[in-house]
Amino acid sequence: MHDPEDAGFEDEAFDPDEVVWVRGVDYVAGWRDATDAGGELADALAAAGFDTAGLEWQAKANADGSGAVRLVISAAAAHDVAALVRAVARLGKVS
Repeated sequence: MHDPEDAGFEDEAFDPDEVVWVRGVDYVAGWRDATDAGGELADALAAAGFDTAGLEWQAKANADGSGAVRLVISAAAAHDVAALVRAVARLGKVS
């Protein structure tokens, strides 16, 4: 499983103007979920044979506390991922 310390995990400086803090919203849980999801996605791409050396992803929490993953891949890799998703879609629903 990918670790936030691994290459590819991008950490940008905190921008307080980017987030609206609301009392009672668990932003840490959303960030943790996004961190896990980003690592899971990177692992799945590697298992499918994608070169993840140039993969960049960042976990963050949205204003509502939900997690989000920002992913940056090359255009060639995006074409390959799109082809993979279309192939899976032809087989049936992803569970």
